[in-house]
Amino acid sequence: MAALDATNEAWLAESLRLIAGEVDSLFDSLMPIPDDKHARLVEAMRYAAIGGGKRIRPLLLAATAEMHGVDRNASLRAACAVEAIHVYSLIHDDLPCMDNDDWRHGKQTVHKAFDDATAVLAGDSLHALAFSILSDPQTSGDPFVRSELVHALAMASGSNGMAGGQMIDMLAETEAFDLHTITRLQQLKTGALLGAAVEMGAILGHVPPEGRMHLRAYARDLGLAFQIADDVLDYEGDEEKAGKALRKDAGQGKQTFVSLLGVERAREQAEILVEQAVGHLVAHGEEADLLRSLARYIVERDH
Repeated sequence: MAALDATNEAWLAESLRLIAGEVDSLFDSLMPIPDDKHARLVEAMRYAAIGGGKRIRPLLLAATAEMHGVDRNASLRAACAVEAIHVYSLIHDDLPCMDNDDWRHGKQTVHKAFDDATAVLAGDSLHALAFSILSDPQTSGDPFVRSELVHALAMASGSNGMAGGQMIDMLAETEAFDLHTITRLQQLKTGALLGAAVEMGAILGHVPPEGRMHLRAYARDLGLAFQIADDVLDYEGDEEKAGKALRKDAGQGKQTFVSLLGVERAREQAEILVEQAVGHLVAHGEEADLLRSLARYIVERDH
């Protein structure tokens, strides 16, 4: 697999730094702390959403939108909607009734920093914020675009997407899964939201559904590579760099790509998937270089 060269690596790092700052700034403006008794809820939302995460989903959306000439403000608002869904899912996944994690992005999880009930409400409120952003005319003056954005994110978030994948993941603690089931789990839990980010960038660019097929294929292979790389990192990564507990799946007896394939074969499969993802962009020129670099970063990252 062609690795990221120093120039592209620096460009990608700067792109991630830029989108992170833009996302934090918009979240800051969208979630002012009120001067009343529900301030604690907003503080919890801000705690979870601002200043954490790699912001891969926002960058996927913004990079796809930029390929199609979309205004940066519009793509950033949609990117924050996707990230709000991602952050809400992490808050809920970390709860004692789910994964019961104490650390996320190098700081205490929301239920530890606040309490369980506040964490549930913060997740619920970020979920609502996502659709509030997408349905706002500031995101797009075209009501059909807004409707399609809402539909794409809703489908990726619910029982046929991320939440459905989490349900299967919970069953993995008590059932033995084969490779097909693990693949399906991750296509829903991780891949659906990554795919939505790419799809929504194209929707903002008024790309018709039949014109998005190669982007969907890119996102599908990217999402699976992302999760395999995550499993490899969970197996051999550094908890300090990751900012969260590692090797929990093995401790709970869950099947993963690493446990089923072995670490070397899993890594090779991730690299194959990245090359496939990049191959789906063959019709694009240098305007798709950021998407290509992001795909390669997926398997080269160390946290």
